[in-house]
Amino acid sequence: MSLAPNTPVLIGAGVSTQRCDDPEQALDALDLMIAATEAAARDAAAPAALASLGYIAVPQGRWSYANPAGAIARHVGAPAALTVLASVGVLQQSLIADACARIARGEVASALVVGADAGYRILRGQILGKSLPRRTQDDLPQIHLQPKEDLFHPAETRAGFEMPVGLYALMECAHRAEQGWSVAAHRERLAQRYAAFSEIAAANPHAWSRQPQTADFIREDSPRNPMQAFPYTRLHCSTWNVDQGSALLFTSVAQAEALGVPRERWIFPLASTESNHMVPVSARRDLAACPGAAIAGQAALAAAGLSINDLDLLELYSCFPIAVETYARALGITDERPLTITGGMSFAGGPFNNYVLHATCRAAELLRARGGGSALVSSVSGMLTKQAFGLYATQPGPQGFVHQDVSAAVAAATATVPVLEDYSGPAQVAAYTVLFARGQAPRAVALVDTPAGARALIGSNSAALIQALQQEEFVGRRIEVRDHEWRWAEA
Repeated sequence: MSLAPNTPVLIGAGVSTQRCDDPEQALDALDLMIAATEAAARDAAAPAALASLGYIAVPQGRWSYANPAGAIARHVGAPAALTVLASVGVLQQSLIADACARIARGEVASALVVGADAGYRILRGQILGKSLPRRTQDDLPQIHLQPKEDLFHPAETRAGFEMPVGLYALMECAHRAEQGWSVAAHRERLAQRYAAFSEIAAANPHAWSRQPQTADFIREDSPRNPMQAFPYTRLHCSTWNVDQGSALLFTSVAQAEALGVPRERWIFPLASTESNHMVPVSARRDLAACPGAAIAGQAALAAAGLSINDLDLLELYSCFPIAVETYARALGITDERPLTITGGMSFAGGPFNNYVLHATCRAAELLRARGGGSALVSSVSGMLTKQAFGLYATQPGPQGFVHQDVSAAVAAATATVPVLEDYSGPAQVAAYTVLFARGQAPRAVALVDTPAGARALIGSNSAALIQALQQEEFVGRRIEVRDHEWRWAEA
């Protein structure tokens, strides 16, 4: 097949990992990015590729660098590269798509998407009471991408949802009720799935934790695996306290040939599809559905002329179990198929806001090892707020690289309801969870439907209710609300 010179290809995938107990001796996140960048160049066997970079994009992590892409550009000798910083709430896949699209349009010949977080370094510093130095930068990126809307509804923040886990647990509850599973059966299902993920991580040389875990240990609350938001224990959640970096080095076909990158190292980005339509969790009429996953997923497959069963490798974003379950259902993926190639964010590691880069690196590694095939890597931003997919293969696609934003179609397919800041009166439970925090008593939080078709968030400190919520199904029950509190349960 004759390839257009501007066809984008992934020529290098680099990862960096450290586990240094002395935070003062550990690399910071920027150094981890640089290490991953250099690893990507070595992976491509093309060290000269870095000096020719025309585009460098970095997703925001738990660090305060003003322009990490600029620092990387100077380090590798590419000061003219366009520098991009993407705030939290911008899909990680969007940076990959932008890099490939710019190559396809002939704007740049090579591009780098790189990210890292040093969460373990931060944790060790806190444990040891050490104040770690912070780099300062005077320059700013040429492009700073930010989400157009807030990820949280004000009512969610007021109800105590300071972290995403509680809102994901609400969606998990709604999904369980919709499927008709008992509370106990659902918890066992999640535990079994994540035990299988831990086995996959054990075989992943880049995984943060390579120790398989039993379903019993994952399921139950314990000092080493505390409950976070029912039914999620810590091992159901993304592991942020990791020091990991990853880098994806893209070039045009012409540039890859000029650099002498062997053809068998090339991985073709076939499609990148995304939805940036934003609706807060509480305002979604169907809490268990994710139209964007289905629409963006099918658009990616259609662009390459593939079906879900044609794919050799799958990586479904796994910040929390409901993300995996929702995407699998939206794409028609059966329970028998492995849903991760890394082992998931609980075990492979969930570096803050750049996991998709790690998953894509692993996809490239495995596709090369197979000597052929295709891989689908999904992306999530916020609380299943935005959805995206990257489709890759060892052979080019029928349409070259396809980048499609399906936000308008997702908006048309997404039904919403108003969320009340204040409500008292009768209501029906739509979803609920119990929030746990170290040193604090657990608190129940429920999302309820009002007779007028609106939603409200309510809470309760009742120990008896909190215990019952973790044993029985309360979705669909009629209750009474007064001053944001769950006052009476149905007899």
